[in-house]
Formats: sequence, C-alpha cells, structure tokens
Amino acid sequence: MATTEETPTRKIQVKRFKPEEYPEKHYLNQEKGLWAWLTTVDHKKIGLMYLMSVAFFFLVGGVLALLLRTELLTPARNFMTADVYNQVFTLHGAIMIFFFLIPSVPAALGNFVLPLQLGAKDVAFPRLNLASFYIYVIGALFTITAIFTGGIDTGWTFYTPYSSTTGGSVAMMTLGVFILGFSSILTGLNFIVTIHKLRSPGITWNKLPLNLWGLYATSLIQILATPVLAITLLLLTMERVLSIGIFDPALGGDPVLYQHFFWFYSHPAVYIMIVPGFGIVSEIISTFSKKVIFGYWAIALSSLAIAFIGFLVWGHHMFTAGQSSLANMVFSFLTFLVGIPTGIKIFNWLATMYKGSIDLKTPMVYILVFLFLFTIGGFTGIMLGALSVDVHLHDTYYVVAHFHYVMMGGMVMAFLGGLHYWWPKMFGKMYSEFWGKIAAGIIFVGFNMTFLPQFIMGSQGMPRRYYNYIDQFQAFHQFSTIGAYIMGVGFVIIAAYLLHSLLRGEKASSNPWGSRALEWQTSSPPDLHNFKHTPVIINGPYDYHKPMSEFQLGIATPHNGHGHHEEEGMDVAETEKEKA
Repeated sequence: MATTEETPTRKIQVKRFKPEEYPEKHYLNQEKGLWAWLTTVDHKKIGLMYLMSVAFFFLVGGVLALLLRTELLTPARNFMTADVYNQVFTLHGAIMIFFFLIPSVPAALGNFVLPLQLGAKDVAFPRLNLASFYIYVIGALFTITAIFTGGIDTGWTFYTPYSSTTGGSVAMMTLGVFILGFSSILTGLNFIVTIHKLRSPGITWNKLPLNLWGLYATSLIQILATPVLAITLLLLTMERVLSIGIFDPALGGDPVLYQHFFWFYSHPAVYIMIVPGFGIVSEIISTFSKKVIFGYWAIALSSLAIAFIGFLVWGHHMFTAGQSSLANMVFSFLTFLVGIPTGIKIFNWLATMYKGSIDLKTPMVYILVFLFLFTIGGFTGIMLGALSVDVHLHDTYYVVAHFHYVMMGGMVMAFLGGLHYWWPKMFGKMYSEFWGKIAAGIIFVGFNMTFLPQFIMGSQGMPRRYYNYIDQFQAFHQFSTIGAYIMGVGFVIIAAYLLHSLLRGEKASSNPWGSRALEWQTSSPPDLHNFKHTPVIINGPYDYHKPMSEFQLGIATPHNGHGHHEEEGMDVAETEKEKA
C-alpha cells in the first residue's frame, strides 16, 4: 500500500530592511564601459539611455521653436524663406511629439521607476526592453536621414492629398515614425506584463502606486492605438510609391479617410503623453503634502476611463471637415465627457493638498506650475469642444496655445517634476534647490508670455502655420517671441545645475524626500538588482497617517529547508496581523 510523505512548506519571513545611504557598489559602477551600456538589459540603464535621447530631441525641437519665433518677430521675411519655414515647423512638431512627448515619461522615467515601485529586479522582458530602445534609435535615424535628403513640409500630421503628392522625403519620414511605433508597442506590452506578474509580495491592486496605474493605462493605449497609426502611414507610403488611390481623390480615394485614421491614433496619443504625467503628479503631491492621497480609486480608475473614452473622441479634430451634424454632436458630447475623469483627478489632488504639510521643494513647485497651466489648457479645450466656437477658432493660434498649455504646460511640467523628484534616486546626487526654483519661475513666466498672447491672436482670427501676418498681430508675436527666449533661458539653467550636480552635487540619502513609496526604500543609486532581498510590502505607498517609526518594509527570507530560519525574523502573516 503506497504512502505519501508530507513535505515541509517553504515559509517566508519578514525582517526589517534598512537601505544603504550611499552604497559603494551600485548599478552605475558595477558594469563600466560603452559596450556594457550598449548591451545592458538593466532597466535603469535603458531608462537613462532613453532619457539622454529624449533630452537631445527636446533640445533640437526647442531650437527649432526658437527659430520659428525669431522669424515671426516681424510680418516680413527675416532670415528664412517660406519653404524653409514650413519645413522647420513640420520638424518641430514631429520631433517634439513622436521623439520627445510620447516616449519621455513612459520609456525614460517609466523604465527606470516601474520595477523599483513593484519591488522587482527588472521588467518582465529585459531583452525586449533593450530591443525597444534600439528600434527607437533606428526610427530616429530614418527621420534624421529624411531631414538631410530633401526635408518635409507637410506639417506633423502628414495630411493628404498634399503629403501624397508633394516632393521631399515624406516616405522616409513616415517610415521612421512607422518604425518608432513598434518601440512604443513593445514598451507598453512589457509594462503590462511586468505589472501583472512581477509585483512583490503584499502589493495588491489597491496598494499599487498611482504612477503605475498611469503607466498601465498608457500601455493599453500604446498597444491598441499605435497599430492604427502604423497602418495609416504605411498606406500613405504605398500611395506615394505605388499610386494605389486610397486617399488621393484623383485616383478614387478619400482624403478625409486619412484624417479619420490619423486622429483615431493621434487623439489617444495625446493621452499617451499626458496620462503618465498624471501618475507623477499623484506621487509628488502625496509625498510633499505628507498626506494620504485623497480618492485613491477615483484617481486610479479615472486613468482607465481616460484611456477608454480617449478612443471615442477623434472626430472633434474634424468639425470643419464635412462630417454630418449628428457626428459632430456626438463627438462634441464625448469631448466634454472625457474632461470629467480629468477634473476628478484635479479635485482629488487639491483635496490631498488641503491642510497638508506642504514642502515646496523643486519637484512640488513644478507640480504647482502643472496644476495652473494644465487647468488653463483644460478649460480652453472645452471651448474648442463646443461646435459653434470651434468653427471660428479651428486652425487658429488659439488651438496652438491650447495644445501647448496641455502638452507643455501639462506633460512637460509633470516630466520636469518627475525628473527632479527621481534625480537623487537615479544618480545619488542632489541638485541646487535654489536654482531649481529659479528655473521653474523663469519657465513659468516665459511660458505664459509665449502662449497667452496666442489665445488673443487666435480669437481675432490669426491662422496657425502662417509665414506672414498682418500688422495688427505684430505686437502679440513680438511679446510671444520674447517669452520663448525667456523660457529657453530657464531650460538652459536646468541643464546647467543638473549636470553640475553629477560632478559636484552632494550625495543623496536613500530617501531625501521622506517618501513612503517603495522605490525610496532602497539605496540611492539603487543596487544592480534594485533590492538585495525581495521586499514584502506591509504598508501602502501613501500611508502618511502612520508615524515613520511604524512604517515598515520587510525583506523576504525563506526557511533553510530544515525547519530553521536562515535569518531571524517574523512570518509575513504574523507581521501583517501585528501591523493591523
């Protein structure tokens, strides 16, 4: 008669974890040399390579913007022809959107922070993560080639029939963006699997940091929407090369069909840019207000709601394109609807700050700038969602100002807040708080000087993308250009003090902000594998109602298989019971 022998269970223990203040060995000095960086599968180094890449493209896009504003100082020609002007504003838009705004938070900051906030050693597919970066670089090389082999003057939207018939390197440019889309898709896939499968013990869905909810919603949009753009640009390239007549009316095509395809991706792409920024805002506000985040589930689910409704509003870009009145009404209603979950976030953030112990460090200053500028962008978006108003404001500088208040006033300010927030964790060095706040103030003043006049110009009928203009708009354009110069000075200051911090900055402690989030419970800079032991999460990431003496992070240590513990500690269940 067979007998079964009972095998001992492998229990997990919890021992109090205390990170090193500044470790001798960390991810930046354990693998040295250029080849080690180019072949690394460490998510932190890949995130830094993305960060350097998007910073380069931000510099290029910013210089192009300053060239545009300089040309617009006077109504007459200053230093560039109309054709060159068209190429410059096309490249400014394409570079800023496809090579900076879309990858900056998810691919750069997200890659660095996401496994740390999960207590994981890396993302689910490290080699795929590195491949995503190289796909991004290949797409950028195609774009650079297009610039030097004829340029492109279609605008960043590549609208047909002009883009399918004009000269220049349209096919090369669209091919670069097509390739870039695969990087976005693979990054989104990697993040979703990582969040589902690699959470440390104790991280339930209601203990997931709101930054990760933002990245999760963004990843869903990347996977579902980006293939539509890829197919659209592929069809455009085929039309240019093979004359197959999908969009060209001379060949039996429909140019409005291109707009439907393009905006079905490009409006969700707006949320690829801004939703991860929302996650950063939640982290920073809670940390620097020292309060439990107000309405955790409302903020988390509103990110998913934005991702869902964002797929249904593409038609509000086409109110003047000949849609039926019924379609215009439906898209107008949905445009108002998508503002509700965004408003929920703003009110919850304000409620979190209410009666909080607010510490105005540089990251928090950028978030306050974000709240002011993004709210203006949101209100002006409601104006553009109204049919009667949009017909007048469509394709004017009002739209330019609205878009920049949302994208730059929103996403870029959130990105700068996140960059300053996690900079000590990335490099283990502190930057100058004085210069950080000075730069934030300069950017705030310069930004409003640049774009507030454009609301006035647009409401008075100044069309966007125009090389010349009538004299009545000259004072507005000059004021706007001076603001752009001031804003540029602010970004130069940021680059200067961050680079100075790498060379001569003070060493950062493991948790300089006093945060309760998991990424701050390891050393700065982190270990090569993030945590030396598997962390066991007992508290939530926003448990600021508990004194720091009661806030505990455990490390998982197993039995040695002989009924004895390898290290002294407590069983997870016992610890959680005691904490309860």
